[in-house]
Amino acid sequence: MMQAEWIQGLAGGLLIGLAGAMFLLVNGRILGPSGILGGLVDGTGGDNRDERFAFITGLAVVPAILAFVAGGASTHITGNMSVIVVAGLLVGIGTRLANGCTGGHGVCGIARLSPRGIVATGVFILGGAVSVYLFRHVWEII
Repeated sequence: MMQAEWIQGLAGGLLIGLAGAMFLLVNGRILGPSGILGGLVDGTGGDNRDERFAFITGLAVVPAILAFVAGGASTHITGNMSVIVVAGLLVGIGTRLANGCTGGHGVCGIARLSPRGIVATGVFILGGAVSVYLFRHVWEII
């Protein structure tokens, strides 16, 4: 019997890939969530501000609705809010340094065989693995 988590991961991955393909087809641009948010925050995406706002709102609202319908969601990582805030800030800084996130580089970049996307995704994965090892096994923060 298949685990439900595996099926949910497959469905989620297919939906993300489909969204990336549709965004490229409809807009002629790569789906990069961090770039979409960045353009909304710093004002550089003024010509399509409403589209950016709708996209970011959907990223926040849809998972919240699904968690509510499913009876909640848990990550089992940490309940320490300061760790979560610092982690979010570090991810944001890393995203800016890499000129993108796993949505743009990992999903769309690798699909287009972009060397920059492939290298960036490898660095993301390595950084995540090192971070989990340090924070969980060395410093025992999470």
